[in-house]
Amino acid sequence: MLNSGFFDKIVGALEPRNRGGIEAFIKRMEKERVLLETIFNTVREGIIVLDGKGKVKYVNQAAVELLGLPDDVEGGTIKRYMKEVDWNSLVGENGSWKRTSRREIEILYPERRVLLIYVVPLDPERGDAAVILSDVTETKNRSMETIESEKLKAISLLAAGVAHEIGNPLNSLNIHLQLLERALTQDREEAMELLEIAKEEVARLDQVTAQFLQAVRSTKPTMMECDIKPLVVETLKLMKTEIEERDIDLKCIWPEHMPTVNGDPTQLKQAFLNLIKNALQATPNGGEIKIESSYDNENVSLSFKDSGLGIPKEDIGKLLTPYFTTKKQGTGLGLMVVERIVREHGGQIMIDSEEGQGANFTLLFPRASKRIRLLQPPPEKTPH
Repeated sequence: MLNSGFFDKIVGALEPRNRGGIEAFIKRMEKERVLLETIFNTVREGIIVLDGKGKVKYVNQAAVELLGLPDDVEGGTIKRYMKEVDWNSLVGENGSWKRTSRREIEILYPERRVLLIYVVPLDPERGDAAVILSDVTETKNRSMETIESEKLKAISLLAAGVAHEIGNPLNSLNIHLQLLERALTQDREEAMELLEIAKEEVARLDQVTAQFLQAVRSTKPTMMECDIKPLVVETLKLMKTEIEERDIDLKCIWPEHMPTVNGDPTQLKQAFLNLIKNALQATPNGGEIKIESSYDNENVSLSFKDSGLGIPKEDIGKLLTPYFTTKKQGTGLGLMVVERIVREHGGQIMIDSEEGQGANFTLLFPRASKRIRLLQPPPEKTPH
């Protein structure tokens, strides 16, 4: 932050004939600076301004109190003070901040808080970004009191949806079995066609039931140290036939040495399978699917990118909602399952898409050497 001494030095260096008018102008600038700083220090949200290298240029009083920052924070790197955020994933190849990000983290110092963090790119030429911090601890604590009723509502919603989804293939199956019974005595070729349709309906029914069970079961993951690469390879083998038949150009990019993560191999493969299926359904014949992994000191990143039509901006926020789907025959449960698995592994899911340019789903998992910090329930209220 600029101080009054800085302005005094400028005024002292000016020629005498110009000093009066310029001194008055600089004094006005100083008053405006003081006013803006007063406003920034009055708001409840923490504000931190970063340069393109992630160094702190400005911090208001709320941010100092929320994070317990020292007096000499300006000029230091943000990674030093907020290790819970994967800053590398927010910086592009050219070193500039590449996108707006919204994260929720827990901090334990100077006291336990849950913070909602927005990282917003500012001036693209200078590469600055603003970090806005909101304390949502009380909101989180209040929400814990209603979580059980919300679970019941969610299960009721899922049950109603699954009943509807099951009804359609069952009716179709019943009709085609009746037609098959007649065709067996008349036309064998027609009978085989009807049998194939019935088999497809049974497969669709099985998929709906399986995804419903995955969505409502809260199975605690059996955590162990595991390598992501062989899990993805095993999952791809299940989809090999469809990938080859549709002439999909599959590209997998891996670093030479991959750090391990703590996870449940079965659940991780289920999440990968759902994302690969989504990519295949979105990609036209002859299109491209790219699976790429990378890592830093904190996390292992795994992205699934397709060359489909992309997702409208207004739909991106709805993708994790039960039964919302952009596909003609989708159940709307696949991504919900992915989000639950990733969350229970202490990870994050990010979605990037532009219409006409495909979609990219990125999963971030803490490295095995990093302790997963789970949010604790709010402390019990002491009766007065």
